This record gives sequence, structure tokens and C-alpha cells, in this order.
Amino acid sequence: MARTVVRRERKEELLNRLRSIEGHIRGVQRMVEEDAYCIDIIRQTQAVKSAIDRFNTLILEHHLNHCITNAIRSDDPAERERVIGELLEVFEEASKM
Repeated sequence: MARTVVRRERKEELLNRLRSIEGHIRGVQRMVEEDAYCIDIIRQTQAVKSAIDRFNTLILEHHLNHCITNAIRSDDPAERERVIGELLEVFEEASKM
């Protein structure tokens, strides 16, 4: 199974986003500990969800531009089918949530 490494610049961007999400999660945890107003907590968790969605979009963009593109250009039909199957599986799983 071929794996593409995320470029250094993109990896730093992704890691920074994850650190930011981690900080927001800690903030939500503090809000719960301090009995913050429920609506304020919900607003923060919605912001976390949006940040995770954006992170996933960036990962998907990389996957489509590199992993999928390389597999489709490959002479190996099994590799093409594998990456397309992976992508479909991810979206099928997401639609069940």
C-alpha cells in the first residue's frame, strides 16, 4: 500500500490546527468545570467541530491531490480501485454518523 507523506509546510499547518483544536477542547473542559452557561459551551463545541471539519477538508484535499491522483495515474488497476474504495468507505462511514 503506497502512502504519501504530507509536505513539511502542510504538516506544520496541520499540526498547528490540531494544537489549536486541543486548546479549544481544554477550554471547553474548563468551562464545564466552572459551570459555564450551557449555550456558551455549545457555541464553543460548535467552533471545535468547525475546526475539525476544516482540518478534515485539508487532509482530504491533500489526499485527492496526491494519493488519489498518483493512484489514478498508476499502471496498477488494483491500486486505483483500492484508493477509490477507501474514499467511498470513509464517506459511507461518515454518512452513518
